[in-house]
Amino acid sequence: MVAACGAGLAFGQTLDAPPPEQTEVWEPVVKVVQALADRPPSDAIPLFAGTAPDAWVSTRPDAEPWQVVDGTLVSVKGSGNIQTKQSFGDVQLHIEFRTPAVATGAGQGRGNRGILFMGRYELQILDSYDNPTYVNGQAASVYKQHVPLVNASRPPGAWQYYDVVFVAPRFHPDGKLRLPGTLTVFHNGVVVQQDVELQGATTYRGLPRYTAHAEREPLVLQFHNNPVGFRNIWVRELKLPEQAPVN
Repeated sequence: MVAACGAGLAFGQTLDAPPPEQTEVWEPVVKVVQALADRPPSDAIPLFAGTAPDAWVSTRPDAEPWQVVDGTLVSVKGSGNIQTKQSFGDVQLHIEFRTPAVATGAGQGRGNRGILFMGRYELQILDSYDNPTYVNGQAASVYKQHVPLVNASRPPGAWQYYDVVFVAPRFHPDGKLRLPGTLTVFHNGVVVQQDVELQGATTYRGLPRYTAHAEREPLVLQFHNNPVGFRNIWVRELKLPEQAPVN
């Protein structure tokens, strides 16, 4: 039973409650970030804005470079993976992509790409519009680890986007895992992964496992022989409070 409030008292406040100032936090002052409509936040790092892909480099020295066609970053025959020149840890990522308008093939053969955080942890890109495949490999899955909550895919040829919060794993000095990495993903504005724990580096065969690595590593766009286009790619580096490991 909730006790009745006295005259002039806020809801839930009792006569012996401390003054409100005792629980007010004023410092440090929160950083200001401009968040204008249809533009990246003011503290975002642009990775591709429709012109030259200067932020990226091929992971294979003999590979054909990706090209920019009508403001869209696309791979060509003979291309390989590309990775950012800059390395990142915890980030917020925004990326827009478009699978081919004419859907050919089936399952994993339609619009297959991947975004590999730290070059290891893959968020799947696939044409999953009316295209059955194994559910831990469809669009917005954490590949072979986490099934998306829903399928928010748009039809082939339509622009789509992911908004992602990636928290990198933490390791002890001896290389043992201290905290697993996590991913939260919005696909076309719909939450599809909610703070899921990464089970280790992505692998096609077998089970994922962790291997200690640097605190910052490049972001990788995967090449899969499917003509998927990209635009409006940016990241924000995050400074998150350190968490104690869960026993």
